[in-house]
Amino acid sequence: MRPALVAVAHGSRDPRSARTVHALLEVVRAARPELDVRAAFLDLSAPRLGDVLDAVRADGHREAVVVPLLLGSAFHAKVDLPALLAEAGRRLPELRLRTAEVLGPDPLLDAAALGRLAEAGAELDDPGLGVVLAGVGSARAPANRLVEQVAERWLARASWTGAIAAFATSAEPDVPTAIERLRARGARRIAVGSWFLAPGLLTDRVLDAAREHAPDALLAAPMAAAPAVAELVATRYRQALDRMADGARAG
Repeated sequence: MRPALVAVAHGSRDPRSARTVHALLEVVRAARPELDVRAAFLDLSAPRLGDVLDAVRADGHREAVVVPLLLGSAFHAKVDLPALLAEAGRRLPELRLRTAEVLGPDPLLDAAALGRLAEAGAELDDPGLGVVLAGVGSARAPANRLVEQVAERWLARASWTGAIAAFATSAEPDVPTAIERLRARGARRIAVGSWFLAPGLLTDRVLDAAREHAPDALLAAPMAAAPAVAELVATRYRQALDRMADGARAG
């Protein structure tokens, strides 16, 4: 039996978030029908990770790869998830657990978010366009820097007036400030990219702020079930298994 793929997302009180996660995993299942793919959540949504791991073991699996549906390595990846996995390991010693890397950074994510921006009407060869790439925001500067680097990579490919990362919480600049900075550089049009996997309360906050400060802005949807994201989930699973195999050979 192949190790189960347990994809774990943060969770949200907004039901759109969980629906998006399940839709993403349907794409993964369609591409990899030989895998047992299951959804789990750290908080706020069901099923919780511990319950899913219990079910995985009850169904006969002896191994599982936990793939964090997280765009960067911040608090949830560094603290919440390891604590839950440690607790599961104590409770289920017969289930071998492996943790994959978080989704970002990765070119597939860059492509997925840029694809959503293009779907909203943004063009790479528009010199009057200023682009805001909106992310969650973290108290950890390296996590925010990853979003800034995505905006920089996009700008290197485009003829836009500028591209600036902005954040919904915990970091600066916020979306209105980023819009004003782009206008100060000469941007005549504004587009807002989404460094979010799923819609929810924070994406609504970003969109409301963008509409208030730039009513005609082009607004990208979250990456959601983009094929590139599904491909990346399967890739992280495979990479975790490869590390497991390398470790066994080394041992």
